[in-house]
Amino acid sequence: MPKVTIVGAGQTGATTAHWIAERELADVVLVDVVEGMPQGKGLDLAQAMPIIGSDAQVLGANDYGPSAGSDLVIITAGLPRKPGMSRDDLLEANSKIVRAAVEQSLAVSPEAILVILTNPLDAMAYLAMKVGGLPRQRVIGQAGILDSARMRTFVAAELNVSVQNVHCYVLGGHGDEMVPLTRASNVAGVPLAEVLPADRLAAIVDRTRKGGGEIVGLLKTGSAFYAPSAALAQMAEAILLDRHLIVPASAYLEGEYGQRGIFFGVPTQLGRKGLEKIIEVRLSEEEAQALQVSAAKVREAIEALKF
Repeated sequence: MPKVTIVGAGQTGATTAHWIAERELADVVLVDVVEGMPQGKGLDLAQAMPIIGSDAQVLGANDYGPSAGSDLVIITAGLPRKPGMSRDDLLEANSKIVRAAVEQSLAVSPEAILVILTNPLDAMAYLAMKVGGLPRQRVIGQAGILDSARMRTFVAAELNVSVQNVHCYVLGGHGDEMVPLTRASNVAGVPLAEVLPADRLAAIVDRTRKGGGEIVGLLKTGSAFYAPSAALAQMAEAILLDRHLIVPASAYLEGEYGQRGIFFGVPTQLGRKGLEKIIEVRLSEEEAQALQVSAAKVREAIEALKF
């Protein structure tokens, strides 16, 4: 069975382990600096497997030894956002955490593909690629699946239809400047603009952009973890099972969408080698301008990184 290491055994990391082990996608190693915590969560999850009928093995550790030979390393470790805190406020503290996670995980799993969740997402993915000296195929950031799922949730609730009929695509940086592609989004093939009044669609777009902050404000201690971890599990499945699945994710751009040298949320095809290709969607002038604004914010965060 493949092996996945999850760095950070907090709410998001542990819930990601739950999804992956439940689907029997891989054996899972939870790594965290807090003594006893990853071991306890790993043991608890391992004891759930006989009940749900999965032979996936789950264990926790405070070092990277047990993670050796991982096919995939998912980095969720980092300080969570607090109310009033922007993703960029997290840059300095989380860059140290991500740097250490990349160096230590690649030391024992040199062929691993990295999936990054830690915020600010696009800058942390860039840092991981540079620190690891990796080709762009092996580093992908999780953001677009989550942002698109939030938009799908709001559209489905507004129209009282199944979420399975709703297809939404959110591109750009993982922040308040993200760009929901309303023209490409649809309900059972019908464009959103034809089934939603303009003011309701605008409200959904705004709520999507602020989706993470809305949950942070409600929880007051911590941030979202169910949906982010489900998105990570979907990416893990696409990679480990070589699905060739097209999902919005943060990838390193080399000229696509007129951008170069940044990680940015775009439609990506994922398979066993990681990033297989970037799909270029024809944008309206308004969408292209919005992406430029989003890219400028991402570039700011990347330029603030200290190597």
